[in-house]
Amino acid sequence: MTLENNQPNLTHIAQKSRISLIALIMSMFVLLGFVASASADGNNRISGIAYFDDSGICNDEVYDADGDSPDFAMWFEGDLVGCQYVFVDSWSCTPSHVYHESGTEAYVIDGPYGEGTFRTTYIFQGKFTACTPEGFPDGSEIRGFCQHPIVAGSGTGDYEGVTGRLHLQDDVVAGNFPYTGNLKWSSGAQASLNAYQSLMSGASDGGC
Repeated sequence: MTLENNQPNLTHIAQKSRISLIALIMSMFVLLGFVASASADGNNRISGIAYFDDSGICNDEVYDADGDSPDFAMWFEGDLVGCQYVFVDSWSCTPSHVYHESGTEAYVIDGPYGEGTFRTTYIFQGKFTACTPEGFPDGSEIRGFCQHPIVAGSGTGDYEGVTGRLHLQDDVVAGNFPYTGNLKWSSGAQASLNAYQSLMSGASDGGC
């Protein structure tokens, strides 16, 4: 057996390497095409965690359509960073201790999607161990969730023209409120958002 017969077939290896590289590049194009399509559609999925504002950090002068002050506030972290101000309009509790609440909210946000405000309506439903005679929840919460559709035309600043909704699921063990949702802008506003995010990403990679 000669030395040449012991050598690997370099041409064959090179061909396999080129095929693997082409397959990788094609996969990247497919992935980038999917991302570009989702971005062009303007539908941005968001997530994070909200907390009751026990520290009083949320102190913006925010009012509802009747000029009333918020009933309470929550602090948001994640894709939305800032304050949610809650205005309770109605509430009730069933004999089986299922609590229903509805109202409106104002968001003052400065985060990955820019700085501005928008408003939502909301519906909350939760199961509690008891309720008060006035229809408020009492005792421990067993489970709870709420839906928050964004009021069209309510956005200001970088949130001008935004639509979509948020969904909060109460974590009764941790005592916080993980949220998911989607934010959607028109194609022109989405392009501005992409430019803003690109600019902020570049700024975070640099120095002072």
